Amino acid sequence: MASPILPAFTVRRGEPVLVSPAAPTPRETKALSDLDDAEGMRFYSSGIHLYRADPTKRGVDPAAVIREALARALVPYYPLAGRIREEAAGRKLVVDCDAQGALFVDADADLAAADFGDVHSPPFPCFEQFILEATTVAGAEPVIDRPLLYIQVTRLKCGGFIFGQRFCHCVVDAPGGMEFEKVICDLARGGSGPSAAPAWGREMFMARQPPLPSYPHPEYSEPAGGADRMLSTPASDMARVPFFFGPREIAGLRQRAPPHMGRSSRFELVAACIWLGRTAALGYGAGEEVRLSFIVNARGRADVPLPEGFYGNAFAYSVAATTAGELCAGGLGYALELVRKAKSAVTYDYLLSVADLMVLRGRPLFALSRTYIVSDVSHAGFKSVDFGWGEAVYGGPAKGGEGPLPGVTNYFSRSKNGKGEEGTVVPICLPKDAMDKFQLEVEGLTAEI
Repeated sequence: MASPILPAFTVRRGEPVLVSPAAPTPRETKALSDLDDAEGMRFYSSGIHLYRADPTKRGVDPAAVIREALARALVPYYPLAGRIREEAAGRKLVVDCDAQGALFVDADADLAAADFGDVHSPPFPCFEQFILEATTVAGAEPVIDRPLLYIQVTRLKCGGFIFGQRFCHCVVDAPGGMEFEKVICDLARGGSGPSAAPAWGREMFMARQPPLPSYPHPEYSEPAGGADRMLSTPASDMARVPFFFGPREIAGLRQRAPPHMGRSSRFELVAACIWLGRTAALGYGAGEEVRLSFIVNARGRADVPLPEGFYGNAFAYSVAATTAGELCAGGLGYALELVRKAKSAVTYDYLLSVADLMVLRGRPLFALSRTYIVSDVSHAGFKSVDFGWGEAVYGGPAKGGEGPLPGVTNYFSRSKNGKGEEGTVVPICLPKDAMDKFQLEVEGLTAEI
């Protein structure tokens, strides 16, 4: 499952332009929620979709089609054409809906879709060439007074193309961004736009008055222990290997799970396995605290009354924590128990508790030391994004994880192996000396008994 080695190529970008809504939109200021404007949301999330040529589209410019559809989609989703401003009091973020527009560029590359081979999981090969504008400044990624959406459409010499986008995470989460992209797709295929009106609804996740967190939220405090080598190892000393968890690997994990946890989800099994193997491979001290932090989506939950059409952030990070010694001694069953307990803790009250903490503590960033952060995008439906050229060959995150520190965060994606079997693929990044040990740990946990 190694990424293909691309032939030498050049990407020739046009002049970036601002695409404003195609019709007049309200001029107003909208407050982001206290989940939206947390420090950990203040970045751009990148995605890529690769399409083959469609003979019926000969002579049709995908960039022109998508640009026109984008302008029309920005009418109902007009806040995405605005700019974020930070208020003086409490670092609160608001969106000035001023119709400045999203930044768009078309490009050409002397590559064919076939050159990318059988790419099914992030990172996408040479992704930097296919997404518009890296906004990192001195290690930080500003979101204030910048476009909230960047789009690059790169035409390929075969007639296919690559759609690359960067969303400001303060304004949309993955499901919300996907809904917007599907509206662009519908309009690009000649449709009439969203079936349900987009809903702002950010008051759902505002801090209570007075703010009073009802949970401890250890993810925003440093764990006990010494320095974490994951935060100091240079990128040049890191190894990246994709690990595939297909039917055989999942069967092996289920065989090792305690009987009362036999119905654990695929995500729970894979997350527990990687957390356990990673902790052992990195050689943390027995008394040092280690954490697994993962996103729990609030959509579809009966106790979270989201309005239809909501596209903001509707999730929280939950944390499983213990010491390295206890985790390694307890094995897969203990890791699973902690993961499932953390997953079940996220309720509407938990989300409001996070919002309360954000206000009280100045919107802190979650702790990173000895913490493995996971986002499961395996059910996001990235490949179903169809602008009229059919299903994407690849659809998903541009990178293996977000943030400046490789290996701290990971995406779980759906993929197929060489046998055509469906599974979960995780692009693990570890110090080179730890990778061999990690591979042995995972093989030992997933081998069928």
